[in-house]
Amino acid sequence: MSSSMKGNNRMSIAMERTGQWIFSQDIPTDVVVAVGEAHFPLHKFMLVAKSNYIRKLIMESTEADLTRIDLTDIPGGAEIFEKAAKFCYGVNFEITVHNVAALRCAAEYLQMTDKYCDNNLIGRTEDFLSQVALSSLSGAIVVLKSSHLLLPMAEDLYIVHRCVDVISSKACNEANFPSRSPPNWWTEELTIIDIEFFAKIITAMKSRGAKASTLSAALITYAERSLRDLVRDHSGTTLRSSTTPNYSVDNDSDTRIKQRHLLESIVSLLPSDKAAFPIHFLCCLLRSAIYLKTSTGCKNELEKRISMVLEHLSVDDLLMVSFTYDGERLVELESIRRIIMGFVEKEKSVAVFNAGDLKEICSVPMQRVAKTVDAYLGEIATYGELSISKFNGIANIIPKFARKVDDDLYRAIDIYLKAHPNLDEIEREKVCSVMDPLKLSYEARVHASQNKRLPVQIVLHALYYDQLKLRSGTPDDRKSTQEDAATMARTQAQADVSLVKENEALRSELMKMKLYISDMQKSSQGTSSIKVPTSRSKGTFFSSVSKTLGKLNPFRHGSKDTSNIDDGIDITKPRRRRFSIS
Repeated sequence: MSSSMKGNNRMSIAMERTGQWIFSQDIPTDVVVAVGEAHFPLHKFMLVAKSNYIRKLIMESTEADLTRIDLTDIPGGAEIFEKAAKFCYGVNFEITVHNVAALRCAAEYLQMTDKYCDNNLIGRTEDFLSQVALSSLSGAIVVLKSSHLLLPMAEDLYIVHRCVDVISSKACNEANFPSRSPPNWWTEELTIIDIEFFAKIITAMKSRGAKASTLSAALITYAERSLRDLVRDHSGTTLRSSTTPNYSVDNDSDTRIKQRHLLESIVSLLPSDKAAFPIHFLCCLLRSAIYLKTSTGCKNELEKRISMVLEHLSVDDLLMVSFTYDGERLVELESIRRIIMGFVEKEKSVAVFNAGDLKEICSVPMQRVAKTVDAYLGEIATYGELSISKFNGIANIIPKFARKVDDDLYRAIDIYLKAHPNLDEIEREKVCSVMDPLKLSYEARVHASQNKRLPVQIVLHALYYDQLKLRSGTPDDRKSTQEDAATMARTQAQADVSLVKENEALRSELMKMKLYISDMQKSSQGTSSIKVPTSRSKGTFFSSVSKTLGKLNPFRHGSKDTSNIDDGIDITKPRRRRFSIS
């Protein structure tokens, strides 16, 4: 159907509908009011009796007989004008919370004040607003929602202001003294409001002294409903979602732009109390911010809030921030690094202020975070895109003295080495540099001494530490003796690493010499110029040298074949983690 046919159809419908309620059908209509594509045949004398705007149009018209008036700009469009025209004709119609704002604006546009007619439309709509619509929280919310398409007139007439004032007041009362169940029913009601109006309500509630928990309840519900494809329910269950967010969607698409604006607005409204929100909810917001590529300020605010309560974070929360929504790809480590760094800096500041000693930061929260970070590293170590620098960068943020034992870190390192089998000796040493092998438990040291993936130096550290402890006969709880033994073990291990390398080089040279002499013996057999005893004496000499140097080998009596050792760590297939909300 063409646009002209649609226009004619709408005009005929409007004319037919108008004819049903015009009581003065005996008098021919003398003016047609056009509102968009709708046309209303009406009587001038009925309109001018209550609308000063139409009266002025007719009186100021240059035409001798004005027969057409264009009111396309009237608030509310043709549907609302029809009700205003009915009012002019004295035909009854229903004023509701859904249309009262539009009727009030249309009445203002048509200048339907009591100056020209008693109990005119402006007065009628004002009475309904104050006595009915704004007497309840739900009514005020509906009126405010309908005002979105009536701006700026709805603001000029203080409709928005009055609605916000009523909603903020009644919401605070409901939060303190619930009138129905569930207590937070009012937060669901607010989710139908546009974000700009919602921000006005939250600001008004703050000015009224609303508690942080009250504000957080409203913000959490609003975020979950308005960004339901991105933000999971903070209780851990996912909201219904038809699709998993697509990372290939254009960042400048209308949907992405709208979602980005929503999220940035929600984050800007978060109350100053850092602990007002469940940490899982904050991680959901941060993951959404990363996905939507929001402003740096938005992401930084969320990272700071998470770092303030990092000791309550779980490994799953950190993984949720790091991975895509389907859990298949590692996309974000910089945010994790900044979160951990922010927590460590906070703990350092507290420790320096309280005790003046940085080692005092080895608090219970710090130990808990260290354990969480080490477990997190173990989870992401299997991914090929995780470089050594990124792995070490996260591990090194935690101060070394914040870990009582390095068993969890050793597990993460071993998983990383097994997942990256092509690393050379230097690269493996770099990976292991974040760990102190002398802070491993006895069981971990036994495992490390048999672990063929570890560099030689790490193995020697573990072996010598146990030997020195056995020689000293000192219990494990003697801290000073353990530190001395650790220092001696490090020095001895470093010396022996060099000795092992030199020994291997000498063995290689001796083997080459033996092969050379053997070849000469074969080529000179049967000649009288070379005596066999001489060759024997040479062989005896080199054999004695080899035996003497062999005594330097620290593994002569203690070496073990570790080729068949099964360390029990299986990373053949990384554990699949899904964070989709489908």
